[in-house]
Amino acid sequence: MMKRVLLFIATNLLVIATISTIMSVLGLHSYLTAYGINYEKLAIFCAIWGMGGAFISLLMSKFIAKMAMGVVIINPNNATREEHFLLEIIYVLAKQAGLVHMPEVGIYHSPELNAFATGASKNNSLVAVSSGLLMNMNRDEIEAVLGHEISHIANGDMVTMTLIQGVVNSFALFLSRIIAYAISLSMSRGDEKTGEISYMAYSVMTIIFDLLFTVLGTILVASYSRWREFRADQGGAKLAGRHKMIAALRKLQNGSDMIDERAPSLAAFKISHHPNWLEIFSTHPPLEKRIAKLQEMN
Repeated sequence: MMKRVLLFIATNLLVIATISTIMSVLGLHSYLTAYGINYEKLAIFCAIWGMGGAFISLLMSKFIAKMAMGVVIINPNNATREEHFLLEIIYVLAKQAGLVHMPEVGIYHSPELNAFATGASKNNSLVAVSSGLLMNMNRDEIEAVLGHEISHIANGDMVTMTLIQGVVNSFALFLSRIIAYAISLSMSRGDEKTGEISYMAYSVMTIIFDLLFTVLGTILVASYSRWREFRADQGGAKLAGRHKMIAALRKLQNGSDMIDERAPSLAAFKISHHPNWLEIFSTHPPLEKRIAKLQEMN
């Protein structure tokens, strides 16, 4: 537990330190001037904070996944029979999907029935499978799950998800500061309008609108995430077979009560995740809807 907490803190400190250094070098902290907002500086400020954090996290995603989930990478030179079985399936599926570089393949020890794919690009990816999934699924079901994960990589979902998250973050930061400035300016009163604002009011308003737009942005990101899960299911069905994909999702339904709470940031990348009580915030559609979609495929 302490290892995961320290990893989380270290990662966020690295992101903050890196972006703050860039801001200082470019002189972007002073987007508020005596004449109002410097919109060019503000736009660059928000883009760096919004996109920078997302892309630094993407570049570190494989390392974070390995550390947080305890993923053991399979070495083909001394792999067990079970590990060779995984490598062979991944090799065939990756070739079918048109991947040029074979992803790293690993196993993490957990009772949950799950798997995930992550990495900075198609050529630098990782597929990790839980020991619980390997123990509870047959070959056909495992092949379908791996086909789902290979489809995520082939579709470039990790990069696209990062781009969407970065754009949403940037717009949230930009809009919240403009609206906060306008409200703070309207609240400032004196004998005459001087254009000066209360920086305390501006800071409070910025925090409020940051939270509001972040929540609204989460709905957009979650909507895309649900769509990419449907698409990866269809990709897995094309690679491994529709009946295998449906059987795998049904098996995931049976094991949905087993949840590994480690590394919450990876939850969106797993094949199975409990839908949020409010579906618009869920990164995954309900498994019954995913099965129904596959049954409708021609």
